[in-house]
Amino acid sequence: MKKHIIIVFTMSLLSVTSFAQNTNEFFSKADAFFKTYVVNGKVDYSKIHNEPKTLDEVLKLAEGISVSKTDASVYQAFWINAYNLSVIKGIVDNYPLNSPLDKKGFFDKTTYALGGKNTTLNNIEHKLLREVFNDARFHFVLVCGAVGCPPLISKAYLPKTVDSQMTKQTKIALNGSFLKVNAKKKRVEASQIMEWYKGDFTMNGKNEIDFINLYRTEKIATDFKLSYFPYNWKTNAL
Repeated sequence: MKKHIIIVFTMSLLSVTSFAQNTNEFFSKADAFFKTYVVNGKVDYSKIHNEPKTLDEVLKLAEGISVSKTDASVYQAFWINAYNLSVIKGIVDNYPLNSPLDKKGFFDKTTYALGGKNTTLNNIEHKLLREVFNDARFHFVLVCGAVGCPPLISKAYLPKTVDSQMTKQTKIALNGSFLKVNAKKKRVEASQIMEWYKGDFTMNGKNEIDFINLYRTEKIATDFKLSYFPYNWKTNAL
């Protein structure tokens, strides 16, 4: 009996160690991938198309990793990276692609083997992340492969830094091209993301400008009129 317990304990320890190694390897390789192929928020799809091995290796690692919502930082970092990598995979597999919308079912039909399941991009965004955490900052780190998306960072999201990374990207977007402010006319135009997902930006009795001002250096007056500018679906290619 004692020998059996020792064997079971040893096997469990090896399993945990193997999981940690695979997870760490995924984040390390994802980080190296983004640093190699992402420049100033744009992706070098042509280069990846010509040398797809690195992307395929990272996604192969992602296939066998299991993450739990109870460890939110690991879970969030994994699925954010998995989403962004899969978007790149979808564009590379259909290269050249002028827009992700040119591929029917790009977001809601094409599936990827990730985290021990087959899932679509929409499922990752809406079911595995937004529905679980009710955090509007996801809109600034999940990059849909289009120019209208917030910029893709040239590094991976990591468990120990994912929260600060999400905040940083939200600040970059809301202090940058995500908004067009006309102080003279008291108007602010926002990305259509804020129109499509209005509920995410108006939780807890707040309005969109309240949310924007949480992250803006130069605050917007609450009497400014908010509208939305058309989304640019052209591929975010380097």
